[in-house]
Amino acid sequence: MLTCFAPDLPADLPATYALTEEESKHAVRVLRLGPGDGIALVDGRGTRALARLTDANPRRCLLEIVSQVFTPPLPYSVHVALAPTKNLDRLEWLVEKAVEIGVDRLSFLRCARSERRELKLDRLEKIAVSALKQSGQPYLSRLDALLDFDKFLAALDPGPTFIAHLAEGERTPLAAVAGQGTGCRVLIGPEGDFTPAEIALALGQGIRPVTLGRSTLRTETAALVALHTVHVVRAVRG
Repeated sequence: MLTCFAPDLPADLPATYALTEEESKHAVRVLRLGPGDGIALVDGRGTRALARLTDANPRRCLLEIVSQVFTPPLPYSVHVALAPTKNLDRLEWLVEKAVEIGVDRLSFLRCARSERRELKLDRLEKIAVSALKQSGQPYLSRLDALLDFDKFLAALDPGPTFIAHLAEGERTPLAAVAGQGTGCRVLIGPEGDFTPAEIALALGQGIRPVTLGRSTLRTETAALVALHTVHVVRAVRG
């Protein structure tokens, strides 16, 4: 069944709903849907609705919403902050997979060794919506604009925050601490890792150092490993 993004779903039923022109064209001209066909709607805020197509207009499809189900959020949140990769394809792949797995928030950091100094969110947000529809995730991930590392640190609570770096020194496996509290935030550096000064700044603010394993991972791989680790630990511990 086709799933469409509908951020402004009506709260009360029965109700009618009009798809955007982009979604309407896809439904009518690509999938050849017609009156009576079923369409699923997701609002990215926990609600999934089932609707029936009543007017197959490729510019503005009209639907009759027949049922809605709300999925409450998980009892914890996962926030990954990373230095975006120079290769935009790798970053887009990361956003897609992170949304599919389930990330509450993705922040992008401008670090001393960052290879990408500017970043436009428009395409990444579209990829996030597409991944939401494909995966069936009930909540749309928040994407934050690129921000300098020091400014990012200044605005966050160090309590649930961990920095994954490769420098020498004692580091705790993320799996050993990911189950604490109601949220988990993991910082991932650029391909050349965080600088010693950045690591010292983070540790000085009470952010705890963690390791993701023995391997040296690419930035996008490290971000997904961190995200998946948190979910697995939470699932095991209930």
